[in-house]
Amino acid sequence: MIQGALLIALAALLWATTGIVAKFLFTGTELEPITLGFLRLVVALPFFWLLMRREQVQLKRNHPDERVPGSSLRHLGLKALLPLAALGLFQAFYQGSYLLAVDLTGAGIATLIALCLPPVLVAITAAPLLGEKPGLLTILSLIAAIAGTAMLVLSDMDTSGTLRLAGILMALLAACVYTGFTLTSRYSSAGTPVFTTAFICFFTAALILLPVVAATGGFAGLETLAFRHWLMVTYIGVVPTCIGYVSFFTGMKTTPATLSSIIVTLEPLFVALLAWVFLGEVLGPIGITGALILTAAVIVASRFGGKAAAGQTSDGG
Repeated sequence: MIQGALLIALAALLWATTGIVAKFLFTGTELEPITLGFLRLVVALPFFWLLMRREQVQLKRNHPDERVPGSSLRHLGLKALLPLAALGLFQAFYQGSYLLAVDLTGAGIATLIALCLPPVLVAITAAPLLGEKPGLLTILSLIAAIAGTAMLVLSDMDTSGTLRLAGILMALLAACVYTGFTLTSRYSSAGTPVFTTAFICFFTAALILLPVVAATGGFAGLETLAFRHWLMVTYIGVVPTCIGYVSFFTGMKTTPATLSSIIVTLEPLFVALLAWVFLGEVLGPIGITGALILTAAVIVASRFGGKAAAGQTSDGG
């Protein structure tokens, strides 16, 4: 179990580097956030295709005489594809809103809001979906999350000298979109294998973002990318996205879901630390307190907010 926990922690650390590298790209080039989101998906797709093919071969080997869902894309019916297409839609909106939030504010505050709020929102909304009332601890975690987010905004105003409202709103939008992504993935009955789900989701998201990037002139920013910038784009597509996913799901095989969901909360804290070291972003005492309160709310929501929150995964923003 220790090895599994370490792999999940490694995934959280790799995911945390996404916002940091993205911020370097936004400050050093004219690359648009939505274009980076599209490029990230395009770079990751071949790797997820290989992982999907490996997964399908294993399924066929383990069930040679059965038609197992996910052993071939041809075996996926409309009932399975619709939830996956919905996940792709959520993923497309999340990529754009999260990376735009990083561009408009900072990597630390954008990630803290975008990734810490969803587990709490999932916990508070999952109960009504199951016909239950939210528990007291779940309600308290929501209140704590709101308070922690408010403290982060106040800290950002103090350090930046202004209210970066557009960036804060984009981070909140990313949080809401990721909540929808999580709820859809939890309550879809597709039963599709992990990497088949990831490939179809990312492929759908890339198809959605392609015309948006083209229509908004996002490809024009590619002319400002030097070789080192392309290396950064490749890094985001391969390391936090692909290797991070593999590390997470490998660790999940030997780690309880509740423990894994708590370990994943290290990601926003890793981002805050890396943003301080590499980008000079300072939260300040109020911001640090808000981040700790927000993290505590996530842990409570993950521990007591039901299986929907406990099983949440992340993708590094």
